[in-house]
Amino acid sequence: MKVPHPPFFLFGMGNRRKLLYKGGALYDVSTGEMLRSWKAVHEQIIPHEFTVKWQTRDGRQYSIREDETGVCLMVEGTRTYLTVNPVHLPDFKGEESGVFGSSQTHLLRVLLHEVLINVVEGKPISNFLARPAPTYRDASIICEALRRTGNLDLARDWIEGLTEPFDLSRDGEREPDNLGQVLFLISLVSDKNHPLVARVLEAAEGFRCTDYICGRTDGAEHPVYQTKWLKFGLKSLGLPDAWHLPPSDDPYASVFWLDYRDIPAGGPPFPERVKEASPQLAWAEAHFHAWDPPMEIPVRGYPLSWEVQSEREPPYGMSRVSPEFVERRVAAPQARHAAEMLLYFLDFAQRGTPHSEVHLQYTH
Repeated sequence: MKVPHPPFFLFGMGNRRKLLYKGGALYDVSTGEMLRSWKAVHEQIIPHEFTVKWQTRDGRQYSIREDETGVCLMVEGTRTYLTVNPVHLPDFKGEESGVFGSSQTHLLRVLLHEVLINVVEGKPISNFLARPAPTYRDASIICEALRRTGNLDLARDWIEGLTEPFDLSRDGEREPDNLGQVLFLISLVSDKNHPLVARVLEAAEGFRCTDYICGRTDGAEHPVYQTKWLKFGLKSLGLPDAWHLPPSDDPYASVFWLDYRDIPAGGPPFPERVKEASPQLAWAEAHFHAWDPPMEIPVRGYPLSWEVQSEREPPYGMSRVSPEFVERRVAAPQARHAAEMLLYFLDFAQRGTPHSEVHLQYTH
């Protein structure tokens, strides 16, 4: 998939004001308002440092850099914070992350940025420019990435405030995998006494097929995937579990990698057209099977994550960045895709497997 890579950079990780730098100008992403502009020359975008540097024609040096405090504009050594709100930005060099070289840590920092940039007012969103509401499916993986990087507090209030068993994100359909996902989300910040838990358990009975659940997810039945999520949600909250995984070929079974990896995933691998449009599925599948990375990571690329919105309306909000994204129906960066990649590499590094080194040659 050829993702557009016009020169731009997004600032505002976590619950900060979202800012866009492109073409020597700084914009408020939510309104499109141009906040400042410069006649920039010698522009340099350094994604892993969360930094843009440039010089103006009169020789003055400028930079915008994002750190754990906020987004800082520096003019000839004078610092001004444009937006502040704390986030945690690990360097991925410690034992908790495994052992990575500099190019590997650079990649992981860019992936973390692409997760955090899509947190808006405490909501873990797939792409805040294209789809303003969270989905439980993507939020579960995004919040696991937040937890693993010390950023779960950013979404804590949103999770604690959940009131519905289903997100109804696919044309109002009640998708049964949501049940396990919302239980898992609750387990990250609360316990089995959360008021939504009882409603989820009741709703699960409506999808019962003997001793497993089944229904439509992404327009088709995926009973293994759906029951895996339910069992994992129950386990995460320490609740009794009388459900069993069905003996069924389910191509989505390998999308769930957080547990039950000893259960074979029936069905063929995802075809290339699916991986190109929804690369998060390819990375989840590789994570489950302990395969090599499913695709090359573009050297010097930004953003590194995307999704093609072929079945929905074009991502018109991406026009703030470039009309090319809208024409190709590409939403980028995409937090679920970035989170899947980040967790894949962190997991295999911790296990000491060679996958942690494969295709990790991201450099600037």
